[in-house]
Amino acid sequence: MLRREFFLSSLAGTAALVKAQNPKLRLGYDTYSLRAWGMKAMEHLEFAAKHGCTAIQLSSLGDFESLEAAHLEKVKAKAAELNIVIDGGTGCICPTSKAYSARNGDAAEALAKALKVAKAVGARTLRCFLGSSEDRLHPNGIEYHMEQTVKVFRACKGVAEDTGVKIALENHSGDMQAWELKALIEEAGKSYVGACADTGNPIWCVEDPAVTLEVLGPLTVTTHVRDTAIFKHPRGCAAHWTALGAGSVDLVNLANIQKKLAPGACLHLELITGRPPRVIPYFEREFWKAFPKARAGEFARFLALVEKGSPLMGAMVIEDVGGVKPPEFVAALKRQQWMDLEAGLKFAQEKMI
Repeated sequence: MLRREFFLSSLAGTAALVKAQNPKLRLGYDTYSLRAWGMKAMEHLEFAAKHGCTAIQLSSLGDFESLEAAHLEKVKAKAAELNIVIDGGTGCICPTSKAYSARNGDAAEALAKALKVAKAVGARTLRCFLGSSEDRLHPNGIEYHMEQTVKVFRACKGVAEDTGVKIALENHSGDMQAWELKALIEEAGKSYVGACADTGNPIWCVEDPAVTLEVLGPLTVTTHVRDTAIFKHPRGCAAHWTALGAGSVDLVNLANIQKKLAPGACLHLELITGRPPRVIPYFEREFWKAFPKARAGEFARFLALVEKGSPLMGAMVIEDVGGVKPPEFVAALKRQQWMDLEAGLKFAQEKMI
C-alpha cells in the first residue's frame, strides 16, 4: 500500500512539474483584428467569450462607448463575469514622432489619462507605441525619439504605480528593433514599463520574430501575434501579413518561447489581413541609413527566414485602396476579418496555448 501511494504521489508530482514547465497561455485578441466592424468593448467581450478566449486587448480608448466611470465599471464587471482578463491599449505616445497626433495634446497627460481608464476597467497593462519606420530617419536617429519616450514615461511613473497598470511599449511598424526597445525599457524603468511583443512588426526591421521574443521575453507583459508570408525579391525580400498559419513564421516555436520567457503575458492575436505585400529593400544601400547599428548575427537569422519562405498563394480582399468602397466590398472585408479571427483563434487553441 505504501509503495502504491508513493507511486501515485510521484506521478502527481511529475504531472505538476510538467504543467509548471509548460504553462497554458491565456488566449485573446486585439480588437483591431475586427476594425471594420466598429464594435465596442461589451460586444468584443461577448465575442471573446463565445470563442473560448480568456483575455482581450481593448486596443484604444475608442473601444468604449463612454469614458464615464459608470460605463467603465460595467465593462470591468462584464469581463469578470466572463472570466476574461483585460489588457488596455492606446496609440502613439512619443510627441516627436510623425505618428503622434497633435489633437492628443500633451503626451504625458494623454498617457496618464489612458492609464486611468485602463485601471477603471481592471486592465493589467496598457499597450502603446513610439512611432513608425519613418522615425528612424530623423537626423539624430531613432535614439532621439527613444529619449523623448523615456521622458514621457518618467512623467507618468507615479500614475502607473498608483494605478498598478504596467505600460507595455510595442515594437511598432518598424520603429525599433528588439534590442533598442529593451534598452528603452531599461532606461525608463522595468518596474513600471514592459514590452508588448509584436510578431508581425519585426519584419519591417529585418528581424526574425523569434529574435524579438528571445530578446524581449523577460520584459514582455502582453503580446500581438500575427503571421507573415516572407519571400525573396530582387531588391531584398517582400512580406505580406496573412491569416494565422498561412505564412512563413513558426508560430508554435514563438508560443514555446513565450511560455518559457513570458508565461504570464496573454497571447493576443492581432490579425491584419487585407494589406498588400511590402518590399524590404535590404540589398540597397539607402535602406541601411535607417539601421546603422543593426546586428549582423540577427540579420543573418532574418535572411534564413527569407530563404525558406514563400508568397501567399490564396485569395485576399485588400482594404488599403483609394476611392469610395461599394457596400459589397465592405461586406466582404468585414467577413474576411471575422473568418480570419475565428480560424486564428482555433489555430492558436489547437497548436499554441
